Amino acid sequence: MPEAEGRLFLVRSRHIDRHHAHVVGETSFEAAAVAYLEHWQEALGDDNEVDVIVHELSSGHEHCFRVDLETGVTGPCE
Repeated sequence: MPEAEGRLFLVRSRHIDRHHAHVVGETSFEAAAVAYLEHWQEALGDDNEVDVIVHELSSGHEHCFRVDLETGVTGPCE
């Protein structure tokens, strides 16, 4: 398990099965999504956009972010 930088999140790309998620220690949901995309290349699909699901382990809260891989623009999943 990685050393936590604040909070622990279980993060995965929407197109990848849940059992391939990774635990990420970060300070926010958004930072966890970025860290995941920077470290795990299997998260990147064939499209220019990827949906990243971030689940906070302590609270159970979950957010989904759509990230444009060319521009870095991030917003909520549709």
